[in-house]
Amino acid sequence: MGSGPPPNVAGGGRNGPLWSPASPEETNLRAFCMALEHAGHGTFADFTELHAFSVADPEAFWSAAWDFCEVIAETRGERIFEPGSGIFDGRFFPDARLNFAENLLRRPDDTPALIFSGESGDRRELSRAELLSDVARIAGALGSGVGIRPGDRVAAWLPNIPETCELMLATAALGGVFSSCSPDFGVDGVVDRFGQIRPRVLVAADGYRYGGKEFDCLERLGEIAARLDGLERIVVVPFLDPSPDLSGLPDAVSWEAFLAEGPSAGAGRLEFLALPFDHPLYVLYSSGTTGVPKSIVHRAGGILLKHLAEHRLQCDVRPGDRVFYFTTAGWMMWNWLMSALASEATLVLYDGAPDPVRLFDLTDAEGITLFGTSAGFVEATAKRGLSPRRTHRLDSLQTITSTGSPLSPEGFEFIYAEVKSDVHLASISGGTDLCGCLVNGDPTAPVYAGEIQRPALGLDIDVFDSEGRPCPPDVQGELVCTNSFPSMPLGFWGDADGSAAASDGGAESPQGALGITAGPRFRRAYFERYPGVWHQGDFAHWTVNGGMVIAGRSDATLNPGGVRIGTAEIYRCLEGIPEVLEAIVIGQPWQADTRIVLFVRLRGELTDELTRRIRECIRTGASPRHVPARVVAVDAVPRTRSGKLTELAVRDVVCGRPVHNTEAIANPEVLEQFRDRPELAS
Repeated sequence: MGSGPPPNVAGGGRNGPLWSPASPEETNLRAFCMALEHAGHGTFADFTELHAFSVADPEAFWSAAWDFCEVIAETRGERIFEPGSGIFDGRFFPDARLNFAENLLRRPDDTPALIFSGESGDRRELSRAELLSDVARIAGALGSGVGIRPGDRVAAWLPNIPETCELMLATAALGGVFSSCSPDFGVDGVVDRFGQIRPRVLVAADGYRYGGKEFDCLERLGEIAARLDGLERIVVVPFLDPSPDLSGLPDAVSWEAFLAEGPSAGAGRLEFLALPFDHPLYVLYSSGTTGVPKSIVHRAGGILLKHLAEHRLQCDVRPGDRVFYFTTAGWMMWNWLMSALASEATLVLYDGAPDPVRLFDLTDAEGITLFGTSAGFVEATAKRGLSPRRTHRLDSLQTITSTGSPLSPEGFEFIYAEVKSDVHLASISGGTDLCGCLVNGDPTAPVYAGEIQRPALGLDIDVFDSEGRPCPPDVQGELVCTNSFPSMPLGFWGDADGSAAASDGGAESPQGALGITAGPRFRRAYFERYPGVWHQGDFAHWTVNGGMVIAGRSDATLNPGGVRIGTAEIYRCLEGIPEVLEAIVIGQPWQADTRIVLFVRLRGELTDELTRRIRECIRTGASPRHVPARVVAVDAVPRTRSGKLTELAVRDVVCGRPVHNTEAIANPEVLEQFRDRPELAS
């Protein structure tokens, strides 16, 4: 077991806390602590004591979380945790039988379940009863029309629209495995992902809107379908055109024609198939910027319980809340958002470009209580000089979550100065790997600039040095988790000794319908660096407040003179330079060492005076070792489709190496401006 977070030390933050909760005793977290006390598990003065209990007695904690979050199941069973040969194959609730979709479709009444807003101004609203009815129709079409069985794959190449949510729920109700990509992925990007899992059904939109433009998907859909082995049904959801022309896709059917293959609306009652806790639910994909994306298989019960704990306990989500996350259906935050239905919240869906004014308009119009976004969005809003607190009411807004990349101290300060002063800002971090958070918010404790508040409950999070020893506060190392947790993935699809039945659904096994286990590629990816310990691949350090600072991906860590430097430390320094709109930093091999190269997208020209100011800001804000040897102006910086900087791809281009799977990059064309730069030849 790792040493865990340090105890809280008062007064250790940057200029003190930016926010403190007004009524911590009224949170779900404190109610959960009281439930533990009534059950005889002791008393918990604060989050730190609760977290220590959650990792010291995981059976008691996860059992209590199951009860508090009201998991619906045919049976839970007596056993809570069954250890395996390593933390990667420990099993939670091995005797439980439940259905993921049934938990999300609880309380089918007239309260809103989904509110969709499109970039063009269209709006749709579905009640919880209407959502259940729609899901029943889709499940009927998948079941009786196609014959989807437990373990069969259903793939979605769709925008973030209600049909995507409904298709996922219908698939889960039948025990199928759901996987999605956003429609801005190109042909190779989609095939690289869905081609690994061989879906029987592919549902796609006729097109999508972004940045005021419309993009057709039908031509690409034909190419994709032709390259997917085992595909039996192609279904097209109308999004741009209410009656899209499918004449060029002779094997495709419209969404309405597909639904007609099942029972008519209201005629069929949805039967939820009770399945093992570890039954496969989702296949998610790594970014794939360094090769073919890893196909990560997630278990239904683990995702449900982990997300319930994150939403209710660490984000204080309650019935009737309105939860929004700016995401596509190709990012794990879409899956995280979907699970908020299990907390009886209303999901606010948006598809289009992330215009700050439009999204804060949406917050006011729909009464959003939790606004989920990325550090890039916060920084872009600040760089535009916007002040939402002056232009919007935001009176419903209680929580802002930020993930995707580290949020700088300046980003924190901008939220409290220019967005809302009495909001809980929860910077969170985890990954597609676990489809959840390793470190998260705490609605009962102060927020300090630049700090993620707390480790996730139930996860024994720590920071290790190169020898696998816990690091003290303010000493950087590798982010790790030293215990099993429910949403640890089953493994990678098709991993040797992993997916034993990768082409069709098979008999149930302890891991579900496909017998997917932690194969060698999976174990190498997360457990090779520190044997027996989950290695996330993030560079991080604890703070004296018991929080954490993530300094970027450790595989992109800079190493000049043998000193490890996280890229986020440099980006943080640039927040105070208004001329710098975006930046990306790499380590360039140089004369038997590594030198730091900083690329900047600017408002204006890169002058000698601005270069001097950038270097001086980094020198004083970080250290002399952080100062870039070269500062180079570029027109744009490449990002993944979830908004993350692609530092490794830029480094490969600078070093003359090929960039694999550029489909994972939202704007791969900009990579060429980094090639053969004369500024980097001397």
